[in-house]
Amino acid sequence: MTAGTHSAPPEPGRVLSVALLAWGLGDLALGRRPAGIAWLISELLGLGVVAYLSIGLANTTWYLVPFLAGVLFLVGWATQASVAYRRALRQATPGGKPARAAAAAMAWLTVPLLVWGTGFWLTSGSAASPPAALDRFESSWPALAAGGTLDPELDASATLSAAARSALGVLQGLCSQGALSSDCSASARNLVRDVRIAVTATGPDAATATITVVSFERRPSRFLGIFAGTELVPVPRQTLLSLQLRAVPAPLPGGVRVGAQRWQIVDAAGS
Repeated sequence: MTAGTHSAPPEPGRVLSVALLAWGLGDLALGRRPAGIAWLISELLGLGVVAYLSIGLANTTWYLVPFLAGVLFLVGWATQASVAYRRALRQATPGGKPARAAAAAMAWLTVPLLVWGTGFWLTSGSAASPPAALDRFESSWPALAAGGTLDPELDASATLSAAARSALGVLQGLCSQGALSSDCSASARNLVRDVRIAVTATGPDAATATITVVSFERRPSRFLGIFAGTELVPVPRQTLLSLQLRAVPAPLPGGVRVGAQRWQIVDAAGS
């Protein structure tokens, strides 16, 4: 063997592959140990920051902050992989084995981006605005008809469950009288089908929601102002509930206040 023989530089395609598995692995494959360890520590810190912000802000008026933090984390993931790949290309042996297509390998990052985006928007923002808080109530309200309970986080007021059960009793009476849709007795979900919710802002941090039973009347209409037709128009019949909502401070874990708020139903009154 000849003294001073050096091993061949790693293949750029392999460097890119390991760099996409975890931050810094590409630099470690290139023998850049300090840089690789620094990237690994940065990944752990980034994950911690995203988790911290998501726990504290995902269901508040600042819900976009953790989402953008997650996107920036993925951008950092792609950046460190790209930097390692470009450095491997500069060190590659001329005429060596061709590297894999970088674009095809980087496309794998669309998977965590899709998972993060879909999962975040499915689970966040449930208290970011009055309509969002009311949507949570409307989704869990029918469960009371079967003896269930509201979400403990939703039922911030001791009177909410009682008022909601009373309103369901009114709806059941209307259903038995034939005043609702023909299949209203089939399920609790059908029972609240003819209910509409209107939200009125009473201040920057307060709102009122009115839950009303409606009926549908067919009225004449015109399409393009020329063709005669009919349309179904909801007509309010009876107010079931009046809900008071308020935006309360939502500090980060550890009590850190950043100005975020969380909308809650704080009071309820029946008709």
